[in-house]
Amino acid sequence: MDAPKDGKTPNLSAHEQHEVEKSQPPRAAVLHEIIRTQGDQELERSVAALWWSALAAGLTMGLSLMAMGLLNSRLPDGDAFKVIASFGYCAGFLAVILARQQLFTENTLTAVLPIMTKPTLGNFGRLIRLWSVVLVGNLCGTLLVAYVMLHLPIFDSKTDLAFLGIGRKIMENDASQMFAKGIISGWMIATMVWMIPSMESAKMWIIILITYLMALGDFTHIVVGSAEVSYLVFAGELPWKDFWLVFAGPTLAGNIVGGSFIFALISHAQIRSESGPPKSQENKTEPAPDDR
Repeated sequence: MDAPKDGKTPNLSAHEQHEVEKSQPPRAAVLHEIIRTQGDQELERSVAALWWSALAAGLTMGLSLMAMGLLNSRLPDGDAFKVIASFGYCAGFLAVILARQQLFTENTLTAVLPIMTKPTLGNFGRLIRLWSVVLVGNLCGTLLVAYVMLHLPIFDSKTDLAFLGIGRKIMENDASQMFAKGIISGWMIATMVWMIPSMESAKMWIIILITYLMALGDFTHIVVGSAEVSYLVFAGELPWKDFWLVFAGPTLAGNIVGGSFIFALISHAQIRSESGPPKSQENKTEPAPDDR
């Protein structure tokens, strides 16, 4: 028997063909549009709504520092146990993303795609407004939670030492390392944001996978890291100058480069190069007009 000219499996019912089409992964253009729409909605939110959501996200990200400190203080020393303790890093990201709170590094992709699609001065102004409010809200939340964790009698001395050790580990990097590792971190978060719409049912596992790898690689993240490093500042081990110039500035720049200038630009360029009707529509020919 000759194979069908279109290469399709023969004798499929209409229902079976529908099941095949339904099981296909979404095209990259569909993912791009989903994320672009989400970003446009975020850009339309009021300053007050963005501020409170970002502040809540900063406070919630303290869960990552808390979880890692608790695990480190209760596990024996050794690299094998550090691998286990790194799972604590996922806690804050899980809570923030599942609660739909405003996290700055998510916005380096979602809010940037509308600007790349329509690069007007007004859209650029909306992006700067969003980034400014969310970043300040995130940092205020993380600094507040770090101050509270240090000064209130919540944790035992062993856990307090674990918190200090986490901050010291980050500050072993110089400014150039903070920037380079921040690029990888921003790119990984953007990858996570891009993956989630195509696998919504596996959202939790995607978040865990990406953020756990970030913890294992000691990649720098402006929001989580600000809680970890400001703990050192409040404990009197680090001046604010080093917090801003060695950690925060280079890490922030790296996160933006990795999330916006690398991932978002490449993703947008991919969609632009694929623009046009699907092949199934391109291959269809218009029926010849009836002769009358």
